[in-house]
Amino acid sequence: MVYQRRSVEKAIVLALRYLGGSASRKQVKKTIADNEIDGLDYNQVYETKEGRKGTYIPFDLDFGFGIRNIVSVGYLEETQRGKDIVLTPLGMDDNLEGFPRLDQKEMISAYWNKKNAERAKRKKQQEEQEQIKSQQKNNDEDSIQNSNIDSEDTEESNWKAQLLNQLKKFTPEKFEQFSRLLISKMGVTLDKERGIVHSGDHGIDGFGYFTSDEFRTSRVAIQCKRFTTGAVSEPDIDRFKGVMDSFNAEYGIFVTTSYFTSQAKKKATQGSNTVTLIDGQQLADLVEKYQLHITPITTYTLDEYYFENGE
Repeated sequence: MVYQRRSVEKAIVLALRYLGGSASRKQVKKTIADNEIDGLDYNQVYETKEGRKGTYIPFDLDFGFGIRNIVSVGYLEETQRGKDIVLTPLGMDDNLEGFPRLDQKEMISAYWNKKNAERAKRKKQQEEQEQIKSQQKNNDEDSIQNSNIDSEDTEESNWKAQLLNQLKKFTPEKFEQFSRLLISKMGVTLDKERGIVHSGDHGIDGFGYFTSDEFRTSRVAIQCKRFTTGAVSEPDIDRFKGVMDSFNAEYGIFVTTSYFTSQAKKKATQGSNTVTLIDGQQLADLVEKYQLHITPITTYTLDEYYFENGE
């Protein structure tokens, strides 16, 4: 289903309540997607689009605006870059029926009027100093810059969206090679004879061993699915478990560029031979963690501390 621009404040609050009142932005988005909170499924939360400035995620725009709106009505503590977002007692307990109410709409409107006034003042000062840069308008992608939403919601997700798009373009053989590289970085030692299994052979894409901190070695089977659309379903997991048995594997790792249905997740944890599921978003997180063919770039933005009284 294609994502349509919408208000996601209620989904954010419900996800935070589900998580106990505080969580990272990444955790909140994953909780919304996994539990289809307020009608938002995995595809809607993580769907990507190509814009003039590259790949971006439309949901992140609404998520960023939603965070600021929730702050303005007193449901959320003031956010700090890199820190968890935290519900206030009001945000934990207030009745969300009819949200936003008339009084809350007025609070939200007042918040953005103040922010826009501050932004206009800074813009004027920048123009006087001849340091202003031209900005595009009336475009979803450019609204990230033209609004006051937190860039933290878009900086990370944009490059990860681009990564997943590129992985989906890999040949099956290259994706399997990439997956084995990643799993090797995760501590799995590939079997010299059965560790590399070409696409279509025996129903798995790799086999190896993992030694835990207690020096216990386990046999691991690896399955890689480069899905461009759709989800990994229960029958996919069922077939993989059957092949795991033939390899006498104690557990499996199932990697996909897509996501897993709720039935697939249940099947993965049933029985003695459990399967670790790695969906597209977790895959991107692991690429970042192990720095697989990526180049980190550090940049900084000034927070409101430097703009006293809106200057």
